[in-house]
Amino acid sequence: MTTIVLSAGGTGGHLFPAQALAQELLRRGRRIVVMTDARGRHYDSAFPGAVIAAVPSASFAGRSLGSRLLAPFQILGGIAVGLGKLLRLRPAAVIGFGGYPSLPVMTAAWLIGFPTIIHEQNAVLGRVNRRLAARVKAVAASFPLVRFAPKDSSRVVYTGNPVRAEAARLAGASYVPPAPAGQIRLLVFGGSQGARALSEIVPAAVALLSSALRERLQIVQQCRSEDIDSVRTAYAAADVKVELASFFDDLPARMAAAHLVICRSGASTISELAAIGRPAILVPYPFATDDHQTANGGVLTAASAAWCVQQRDLSAETLAPLLERILNAPEELARRAHGARSVAKTDAAQRLADLVDCIAGVRAAPSVGENLSAGAVR
Repeated sequence: MTTIVLSAGGTGGHLFPAQALAQELLRRGRRIVVMTDARGRHYDSAFPGAVIAAVPSASFAGRSLGSRLLAPFQILGGIAVGLGKLLRLRPAAVIGFGGYPSLPVMTAAWLIGFPTIIHEQNAVLGRVNRRLAARVKAVAASFPLVRFAPKDSSRVVYTGNPVRAEAARLAGASYVPPAPAGQIRLLVFGGSQGARALSEIVPAAVALLSSALRERLQIVQQCRSEDIDSVRTAYAAADVKVELASFFDDLPARMAAAHLVICRSGASTISELAAIGRPAILVPYPFATDDHQTANGGVLTAASAAWCVQQRDLSAETLAPLLERILNAPEELARRAHGARSVAKTDAAQRLADLVDCIAGVRAAPSVGENLSAGAVR
């Protein structure tokens, strides 16, 4: 049985595409081994059918001076462990999804000479992937790379970003704009941990809308648990129907039910908005590394699928008139939904699996081969 090793960091942006690829490769009869740091002991449910292997790693970011000085030695130790595990497994290919836990594994794979691929979720190549890009056989890109792309563009393959199964099942869900005087469903979320700025600004902006528009609103908002009471109070004062929670385990379904989404512009969010086909007001996280969320948002704005507003420019006074105009223009909402669907790569997991099979020599993949040799971006 052909063994494929996946190495991913611990955040959802790295894990969702790794999970989707693992499911597709398992369906094709491959043996999957997931290598990550100590958090991997919790990954059994995330990767059913896969073998989980821990490889030490470390990050230089956000740590004490002592921890940063120790980090290179921890990474070297992870490379040594990775070398041993990979030599025993002899995988046909090793795929990294970014994040610091993937650095030792991918470095070990390169040192041994195993075929390697990195998958980049964002429109800007991440720091770990930047270190590896010149050494791997192929760079699988979710979006056209706007910064730090490899000089050799022939190794960049535009596969798209695999989305979680719940979002994939809703791909292309029909969009019915709000009817005149009908209910308007607004979904607000700020990533897995919520966003305080959205919790403060969106309710204040909604309070400034016309009473006729407020009466039609049905808002679902994810916010930090410590903000829920204040957010609920603000919406109650505006007499607006709202459902609040610190986490929704059915977010793709709620996205599909929404007429408009207000959210951050992480890679997974952008990919799910495109797959499901929903218009959005994007507020990039201002402290994202290399401002990659603004670059991600540009994918949807270029397709006339979203409005992108920097957090520094966002206030109740600027958001309210934008909402008033958007929510009273059902035809424009429908056009934006169509624009979102136009950039979706709903077969991203299959495209990425085809690339893996091609690099691993399991079977020929002519379309991928053309990409690799000609440098085409699909």
